[in-house]
Amino acid sequence: MQRIGIYGGTFNPPHLGHFRGAFHAKEALGLDKLLLIPDRIAPHKQIPAGSPDPWQRLEMLQLGTAGMEGVEVSDIELRREGKSYTYETVQQLHDLYPEAQLVLIMGTDMFLSFQSWREPQRILEHASLAVLYRGQKGEKEAILSHMEKTGLPASLVENPVTAISSTQLRRLLVLGGAGEFLPEGVLSYIREKKLYGVAAGLKNLEEAALEQAVVSLLDPGRVAHVLGCRDTAVELAKRHGADPVDAARAGLLHDVTKALDGPLQLTLCREYGMILDDFSTQNPKTLHALTGSLVAEHVFGENKEVVSAIRSHTTGKPNMNTLEKIIYVADYMEPNRNFPGVDRLRQLAYTDLDAAMILGLTMTLAMLKQQGRDISPESQAALAYLENSVKKG
Repeated sequence: MQRIGIYGGTFNPPHLGHFRGAFHAKEALGLDKLLLIPDRIAPHKQIPAGSPDPWQRLEMLQLGTAGMEGVEVSDIELRREGKSYTYETVQQLHDLYPEAQLVLIMGTDMFLSFQSWREPQRILEHASLAVLYRGQKGEKEAILSHMEKTGLPASLVENPVTAISSTQLRRLLVLGGAGEFLPEGVLSYIREKKLYGVAAGLKNLEEAALEQAVVSLLDPGRVAHVLGCRDTAVELAKRHGADPVDAARAGLLHDVTKALDGPLQLTLCREYGMILDDFSTQNPKTLHALTGSLVAEHVFGENKEVVSAIRSHTTGKPNMNTLEKIIYVADYMEPNRNFPGVDRLRQLAYTDLDAAMILGLTMTLAMLKQQGRDISPESQAALAYLENSVKKG
């Protein structure tokens, strides 16, 4: 009897995690055929504004699966009006392949919420379930516990491929670092059609448009901090004689890549051909200053003063200019920050920028030492330079 796998989703965009995971599931489950089925309208989540239409997502799937034996792309849900409900798809496929065994493949989150789907029992009448999980700590245990609690049967397939969310991938496409996660045909299609903000003309935006573009790349919880840093940087620039326009732009862009985790920071560095020192390689979470400066320069077309201020805003460096100090200090003390010593730092920031820098660096190094974390050589050098300057001055 033929075994046919069903693997659906928004595929927005379809990436190597989808393709490799799907093919791995096909082999592990002994499937004769695997159908990749893009949603017309996803019932469980809202597709972000500006996303490709369903037929473009179908075309990208077809490009990504070219040459994959036993893997087909189906438009069965695109030919139905309204939301794409799985029970309707399973029923249609059962009618098309009445003698086949259908296997519905899903991720862990989908399996754990399966009983809240539309007509789950009707799905189980014609298809068995398989869970493609990523081997994260506790994930398998959560699946087994759910199976025991609910009596819901499923086959488990560990997915060994690199995992990346579609949200992160859409960010990387704008930031210029998605090449590692997309088949060449899919990446070329995205560039040709100018999807996901690729080649959207982000250079030299007016401040309002720049703010809008940056906010779309941030995690929601970081927006208030970035806008606070922008406003504080402008105030400090006016107080200390720096360019308020450059201060505003550097403040907006200083955390533009912060939403990327450590491995994706390293990915972005590779895409831009950056060779990293030992500290940066071992502490990739500090890399958002470097990657942010690269994006500011190459994606947003910012001048060298803005780029340099972003590059040094996390660790500092010796012999910083006024704008660089302003962005470092503004990031540290903007109104949403609340920690012991911040009020003193705010007082110093408007009267003695070097003293504010020394206090900020001193507190940072003390905190890192207390936590047993690595200390950036640049931070140590920056503090030594400033303290020596004060002694001389």
